Amino acid sequence: MRRDGNLRSVGNMAETPSAGTVDRAAGLMLTQGGRRWHRPLVALGIAGGAVALFSLAAIPFDDRTLLGDSVWLKPFKFGFAFFAYALSLAWLLAHMTRRRRTGWAIGTVFAVVGLVDFTVVVAAAAAGTYSHFNTADTPLNQAVQFAFDFVPLLFLTTAAIGVLTLFQRIGDRAVTAVIRWGLALSSLGMAAAFFILSVAEQSDRVRSDADGDAIPLSGGHGVGDPDGNGMLLTGWSTTGGDLRVSHFIGLHGMQVLIGLAVLLSLLALRRAWLRDDRVRAAIIRWAALGYLGIFATTVWQAVRGQAFTAPDNATLIAFAASVLVAVAGITATVHRARATTD
Repeated sequence: MRRDGNLRSVGNMAETPSAGTVDRAAGLMLTQGGRRWHRPLVALGIAGGAVALFSLAAIPFDDRTLLGDSVWLKPFKFGFAFFAYALSLAWLLAHMTRRRRTGWAIGTVFAVVGLVDFTVVVAAAAAGTYSHFNTADTPLNQAVQFAFDFVPLLFLTTAAIGVLTLFQRIGDRAVTAVIRWGLALSSLGMAAAFFILSVAEQSDRVRSDADGDAIPLSGGHGVGDPDGNGMLLTGWSTTGGDLRVSHFIGLHGMQVLIGLAVLLSLLALRRAWLRDDRVRAAIIRWAALGYLGIFATTVWQAVRGQAFTAPDNATLIAFAASVLVAVAGITATVHRARATTD
């Protein structure tokens, strides 16, 4: 009987995970707890993904174009952006530890405004006309421009969630760093979209839509060439500065940092020095600082009327400096962590 009891005791010990294993598993999940993701934002993300896939599939079969690009290029970009960003926010809000109801309400506002935003973009594309900078006096365009009046709420809600995260710790230090830096970068990316209106070419002009009708436009996204385009899929200008580059880089900073956090958690299973969340948090902060430098460089490049694909020496130096700062900081962090563990 005693021998059987000992065997059962050993079996129970084998089935019970060690504290280190539990901590590492929690690290792989990025946060502890299992609260449901924010449903309206999940729905927005799924809708965005569906629109992106549909638009990408429609491009080869619909030969209509606007300024040389497929009418479905913009819905594809908007759908992808909302897919990635809405799901990131849904994940974030599910793990807030304070002011959860406030965060849920703010997230719902973002989801509603975001859905309306890319719905009108899809509607304009399906009609073969311009959504942005269009001043035509048609019922469809009036509805589109009215919906765009609420777009600043996307920036304000993101900034508000960012403020909420400053007063709480979500998950471990690494996850908290991801969320705070990610929201800061995303807010800057959204701000870049509004900055376009103050630095881009604002000339009034007339362009043909997909049906050959003359459409009056006012304003633009390009510096030096208001209607610049050319890059595959992105449509970013190859003939002048384009702040949509900065908008994209900043907006998706959170997803980049989430990916880095996942990678570090996976590496922590085999690297003991990475199991300290302070080390992972420091690496994420240095990477975010370098990412911020790249974002700032693309803004500086665009306002000088320089295409993203044609950087001059000053721009290349700025890009290199941003990367080197991040690499130097991460290298020093890794060296200290390995020395401490050894």
